[in-house]
Amino acid sequence: MISKKMQDAFNKQINEEMYSSYLYLSMAAYFAALSFPGFAQWMKAQSQEEWVHAMKFYNHIVERGGEVELFAIKEPKKKWESPLNAFEDSLNHEKHISGCIDKLMDLSIEEKDYASRSLLTWFVDEQVEEEASVGEVVDKLKLIGVHDHLLLMLDKEMGQRGKK
Repeated sequence: MISKKMQDAFNKQINEEMYSSYLYLSMAAYFAALSFPGFAQWMKAQSQEEWVHAMKFYNHIVERGGEVELFAIKEPKKKWESPLNAFEDSLNHEKHISGCIDKLMDLSIEEKDYASRSLLTWFVDEQVEEEASVGEVVDKLKLIGVHDHLLLMLDKEMGQRGKK
């Protein structure tokens, strides 16, 4: 059985993950409107991944006899100054989520909840990957600067995510 304290914290994290999905879907729409289909595809794949993350928390609560409580998802930002600005926002958001996961890990240790700790270890590793992935795109966009042809090449490269 999951503790009430852990259950409540995981329910809040479901909301964080669903907001992440919503934010990335908003970014996908932003990129689609700018005719950057590759960036839009990358963000759609990211949105779907965040939904999967939310479901991992959902399933954990259910499997441990807890009660899932869903909260309203706040409205995400709709426009950014540039592709670089959007990806910088994405990186900052991933750092925020890493902080949330760290707090959940602290709580699982405090509660001596080894099942939740096991789940959260996966998320800790996932967040390292998330920050590195988005950070790499930020670095590339900074290198590209104002070179539009390079931006179009990166857009094409980014469109390969989620396609096999």
